[in-house]
Amino acid sequence: MRRENRMRSKAAVKVMTPKGSGHKSIAPLVSEMISRLGEDPEREGLVRTPERVDKAMKFLTSGYSVDVDKLVNGAIFEVQYEEMVIVKDIEFFSMCEHHMLPFYGKAHVGYLARNKVIGLSKIPRIVDVFARRLQIQERLTQQIAHCLLEMLDPLGVGVVLEAQHFCMMMRGVEKQHSGTVTSAMLGEFKQKETRNEFLALVKQKA
Repeated sequence: MRRENRMRSKAAVKVMTPKGSGHKSIAPLVSEMISRLGEDPEREGLVRTPERVDKAMKFLTSGYSVDVDKLVNGAIFEVQYEEMVIVKDIEFFSMCEHHMLPFYGKAHVGYLARNKVIGLSKIPRIVDVFARRLQIQERLTQQIAHCLLEMLDPLGVGVVLEAQHFCMMMRGVEKQHSGTVTSAMLGEFKQKETRNEFLALVKQKA
């Protein structure tokens, strides 16, 4: 069963990690959009906006072109350690795939090691890879968790994301102070005792 779960996870990560974006300039499309919104794309303040938007979108969706294996660059180490490792309060910024408006917040990532650990700085980088794509928060949470499960083969992985969404704050219901919390609990983190320990440590103040 464990081998079967790892195989499913591996297949999922492969699908989630494109090798190249093939990004073409969207500047002409942005210029057309500005015009259709009733503005003059040749106005002084807007004349370079299409190029700026193109550059910004390339950065905000740069996760499509990142190979996670190359990003980690071998920073996985064999260590006699079978306890919980947590990196919390990782700031992230992403783009809602429904309205292409930002959502942002903090990620808390933990795993129960099985004699392998990953360099701590790599966990925020992994969060960024998946955040810098068109996303929904639920999928982003799952992708981070499954990526670590595949890379480390730990006893379990827990991921909690707390975020605010501009598509709720600026339009629609226009609720500026509402937040969304999502979680992914894999392996031993499905067990109540392990899950509760993880959540308690996440809530604990530094």
